[in-house]
Amino acid sequence: MATTESLKVKTIEFPYDKNRIIYQSIAVFKQCQTCLATGRVPLNRLVLAGGGHAHLSVLQALAEREISGVEVVLVTPSEFQDYSGMLPGWIAGHYALPQCQINLQHLVQSGNVRMVTSEIADMNADQRCVRLADGQRIEYDLLSLDTGSEIDTSLLELTGDKLLPAKPLAEFFSAWPRILSQATDQPSYRLVIVGGGAAGVELALAARHAFKLAGIDRRVELVVSEGGLLEGHAHGVKRRVMRFIDSVNIVVHRLSAVGTPEGVLLADGTHLPANRVIAATGKRAPCWLKMSKLKLDEAGFIAVDGQQRSLSHSNVFAAGDVCARQDMVVERSGVHAVHSGPILAANLRVTLTDGTLKTYRPRRHSLYLLACGPQYAIASWGPFSAEGKWVWRWKDWIDRRFVERFSGPEQ
Repeated sequence: MATTESLKVKTIEFPYDKNRIIYQSIAVFKQCQTCLATGRVPLNRLVLAGGGHAHLSVLQALAEREISGVEVVLVTPSEFQDYSGMLPGWIAGHYALPQCQINLQHLVQSGNVRMVTSEIADMNADQRCVRLADGQRIEYDLLSLDTGSEIDTSLLELTGDKLLPAKPLAEFFSAWPRILSQATDQPSYRLVIVGGGAAGVELALAARHAFKLAGIDRRVELVVSEGGLLEGHAHGVKRRVMRFIDSVNIVVHRLSAVGTPEGVLLADGTHLPANRVIAATGKRAPCWLKMSKLKLDEAGFIAVDGQQRSLSHSNVFAAGDVCARQDMVVERSGVHAVHSGPILAANLRVTLTDGTLKTYRPRRHSLYLLACGPQYAIASWGPFSAEGKWVWRWKDWIDRRFVERFSGPEQ
């Protein structure tokens, strides 16, 4: 809850100071009346840090209905949000880059939101401010964090310039054309993908298909560690995926690995030389959270309750990969970020006005549609699985509809 020190009064410039003072006095009096009537100090600056999946729903809700008397600021690295669900399809040649991007300008302008294109460098929840990479300091009354997580590349850092993390997406989108060009020019080119989750599998299959479309036969290897392929998915899903991987001649190594200047070293001593190593490994919390004064879980993610609210600071909310529910285990995935978005939007509005907070209740099973390179996909939903071209058409329809939902009519 904001304090009176943070109360900001909007002024209108008049030709005489006397009129301006009168106008300010009336504005303060009206706000004091609101405080006395409701017992609440009005909040007047909402900062949305990050343009992630959940914040898309918040921006859409603001575009549909603004919150009176509240300044909304969006801090995001770019005016475009790259949609991760379409990245494998883009690599495989099914989409052009603009089809995989959401232009945030439409939502920002429709919701009367001020957008600042920068990244969060650090924050102090006790002082209610965030500092940006360009040095700006932005104070807030209410903060919502949807900045995502980072790829944990700690075991692969010795790979040096050969290493390409799967995130940030903008950097991956920029780097992939160079990989394809180098692979075309070098007959001995070897690509190693580290990570046995859905991202690693989809990237390996997409890369293999891209090489095929380019008319080149280059070696693609997938390192999945001892935990195996697609941990947490049903046996039928793993069987279907492994069968498809074998059919396109991707070599799978079920051993942990560390990076070397030449490539990757497996736990059994086998060295995999590589021209490029793509990291689709585990997720880690952004390093700037360590000094944020927010309560974090043991892995460094923001500890939140069922309403996506910080356990230590009631004026801070978080959604997506940057946070961790403490009342239950919720997997970090885009599925939950998307589904929690409307709940986050409602709770931010309630905090700024009045009402009861809502709880995000994840579904028992989440639907995963795994792209296989060509227009073919495998579906995973709890114990059930399916595959075929029809599954890819289903995924394509969902992905296109998601982008269209948040994009302006011109896009």
